[in-house]
Amino acid sequence: MTLYIGLMSGTSADGMDAALVDFAQGAPRLLDALCLPYEADFRQQLRTLAVARDADINGIALLERRIAALSTDAVMQLLQRNSLSAADVRAVGSHGHTLRHRSQPDGFSWQLDDPSWIAEHTGICCIADFRRRDIAAGGQGAPLVPAFHQHCFGRNVQVLNIGGIANLSVLPTDSQPDSMMGFDTGPGNALLDEWCQKYFGCPRDDRGQLAANGKVISYLLDDWLSQPYFQLSPPKSTGRELFRLEHLGDLNHEDPQDVLSTLTELTVQSIALAIRQFGHATGELLVCGGGVHNHYLMQRLQQVLPQLQVQNTAKRGIDPDWMEAMAFAWLAQRTLEGLSGNAPAVTGARGGRILGGIYPA
Repeated sequence: MTLYIGLMSGTSADGMDAALVDFAQGAPRLLDALCLPYEADFRQQLRTLAVARDADINGIALLERRIAALSTDAVMQLLQRNSLSAADVRAVGSHGHTLRHRSQPDGFSWQLDDPSWIAEHTGICCIADFRRRDIAAGGQGAPLVPAFHQHCFGRNVQVLNIGGIANLSVLPTDSQPDSMMGFDTGPGNALLDEWCQKYFGCPRDDRGQLAANGKVISYLLDDWLSQPYFQLSPPKSTGRELFRLEHLGDLNHEDPQDVLSTLTELTVQSIALAIRQFGHATGELLVCGGGVHNHYLMQRLQQVLPQLQVQNTAKRGIDPDWMEAMAFAWLAQRTLEGLSGNAPAVTGARGGRILGGIYPA
């Protein structure tokens, strides 16, 4: 049995992604995928909880059950759309929705998820809680996708995922086969989306048109780029706890469109800084995640990194919208086959580890 389903709820909190993946030939083949958008109230609850100092335990439990129900619904829709039964799928790999993520030392990562519920209500074995074993081994627990990027693309390329938080995979080269690296670069879409919802009444900056018509506020950009995280050396990871609008100062006297342009430039410049510090100076930069649809952001990346060929992962045969969900299908396969799923050179763990817990159907 070679079919797996990967589930991913990203830091943008816009919906539950589900990908049906076939590993019959070794290389992943995406058969179908869907996203169940979150209703506005649920999306706001998740975003508020991600930065809350105090939280109601009963409320968290209810949100977790809602995540599990949406996960189950996404799986069942994929089965129905493809005329499959639960018996046709070996496992579901569920990432859940990150509630908190703290890097080492004393790191932890907490995802809202209920793999028992998913296994019970889909009839499919569920693999979940992928990050904590890596953390127990001294790692960051994130990012986990660079190992999948290496599986898909091999060497001599960099892969940039622009989700709510952006992360970079610097894959080995022929001349340096042991030079694997990966880390969170900083903000991706999360601040942009939050600003658009607050000031423009839209879920995101469609194709980057709003930011493209604003002006970058230099003093704000310089101040934001002074965040110490950007100067840390990998392994490193971050989350919404560090990059949130409340940490950016009083912006009420600034033009909202100019602030959006500046936030977009923060994403661009922090990514460019990360590549200059730790990445490949030339070659391909393959981009995936929701950021590929922000045309202005993609144009700015190419402008500030002229020595790189900036293009989305579709050029290499993988739909950029489903890369992360596919990665957790792959991680589920690795777990069931007794193989490590982390990349110690990326996370800083003491070695390769079999990730996640197995919840039989």
